[in-house]
Amino acid sequence: MTILVTGGAGFIGGNFVLDWLANPQAEPVVNLDKLTYAGNLDTLDSLTGDARHVFVQGDIADAERVSRLLDQHQPRAVLNFAAESHVDRSISGPEAFIQTNVMGSFKLLEAVRAYWGGLASQAQQAFRFLHVSTDEVYGSLGPGQAAFTESHRYEPNSPYSASKAASDHLVRAYHHTYGLPVLTTNCSNNYGPYHFPEKLIPLMIVNALAGKPLPVYGDGMQIRDWLYVKDHCSAIRRVLEAGRVGEVYNVGGWNEKANIEIVHTVCDLLDELQPRADGLSYRGQISHVTDRPGHDRRYAIDARKLHDELGWKPAETFDTGIRQTVRWYLDHPGWVARVQSGAYRDWLQAQYGQAA
Repeated sequence: MTILVTGGAGFIGGNFVLDWLANPQAEPVVNLDKLTYAGNLDTLDSLTGDARHVFVQGDIADAERVSRLLDQHQPRAVLNFAAESHVDRSISGPEAFIQTNVMGSFKLLEAVRAYWGGLASQAQQAFRFLHVSTDEVYGSLGPGQAAFTESHRYEPNSPYSASKAASDHLVRAYHHTYGLPVLTTNCSNNYGPYHFPEKLIPLMIVNALAGKPLPVYGDGMQIRDWLYVKDHCSAIRRVLEAGRVGEVYNVGGWNEKANIEIVHTVCDLLDELQPRADGLSYRGQISHVTDRPGHDRRYAIDARKLHDELGWKPAETFDTGIRQTVRWYLDHPGWVARVQSGAYRDWLQAQYGQAA
């Protein structure tokens, strides 16, 4: 038995592959990743020489390659992590998001449908296609509004969230039209090891240590629900194991916090774990910048369905998870240095007006 993971060299996908194969009894993983700027084989370095991990560089939109992999390895499940995922990049360059998140998902679904249709009856019934998505498809919440449930109306507000909403709808349609046994998870903001340093928490850590400004959009009071990535991985495993076919499961950390609070927490942990040479707080590097266009004010996930049906809950609090995250970045400066390519430095300059 084998599973096929797409986007398995990215942040969440890479953590999932590492987490899955940490179990000596785990099924082998065929890992398909395009290796864009956010895909990083360094994340998977510990799997070098592990015969249970087969890495293939390729695009989910390459239907012929996907079909060959399916036919060759006969996976009992496909887990789709592959996506363009950064809102800021979707605002400055939306086409890549449409190509990967919409057209790529469509091509992948077509290849999987053909493969699944050729399986024997018992294998068809056991097969699963698990699609990993985001809470951003639900739009923005006002103060005091109830958190997003699985029945919440889709109201995406950025090219990124609109492209993910489209992929969610395609997955749903392939189940209802063709009977493809699908599962969908919509997660809140992930954080943890191996996170590309364009997202809030790793960007704050990397910039702080480099003595650079810590750019905070607007007043910094945008609220997100924060989910430790290893908890997300355990939730996906649980949904794959026992989720009801055709269902959607929201995955959240029950940690609503404003961005500025997150930045303050990171600064305070760095003050403790790796103080500045001048003895001053890293908080002094905070710099408020012009807010992103159409910035959603609040996201919050209601993960009770996942808990009530499948018994899942996060193992980490935000306090324990963020401490582990900061510690990981302090312990892995080489990984950080290698992912900061020239293209990434150019993007930082364009986005925040700062040299990397």
